[in-house]
Amino acid sequence: MVTFSLERTAPLPLDEAWRRLTEWRRHGDAVPLTRVSVSTPGPTRRGTVIVARTGAGPLAFDDRMEVTVWEPPRDDTPGRCRLEKRGRLVRGWAEIEVHPGPGGRTRVLWREDLRVRPLPSVFDGVLGRAGRYVFGRAVNRLLRRP
Repeated sequence: MVTFSLERTAPLPLDEAWRRLTEWRRHGDAVPLTRVSVSTPGPTRRGTVIVARTGAGPLAFDDRMEVTVWEPPRDDTPGRCRLEKRGRLVRGWAEIEVHPGPGGRTRVLWREDLRVRPLPSVFDGVLGRAGRYVFGRAVNRLLRRP
């Protein structure tokens, strides 16, 4: 099990940063070799199921997630979303928070608890570094692209 967090500040209003981070299909554009689908009708709410299919051919796997907390930002109040990872291989959770930042900017917090089933704990260090790198790049891309 690996737990890590990322923090970013974006020159975006709170609601725009939230929109960019929670339009789930956009995550497929931000993470290499990944396609994202939403299994439940929109809009996103508690109970929404998202599936990220990562890999190619027989080496692909599904990261099935369910939204368990959905608190969009309102006015200048923070927003928070929690996803529970319920796939066969990938378990854990992810939390996305947006907070008002200085000068009309938005402060983004991304926390992740990542467990890959057959991977022994000796690989936790590598998994943590890879997770921070992949999710860090994804958050950067999501925040940069409208």
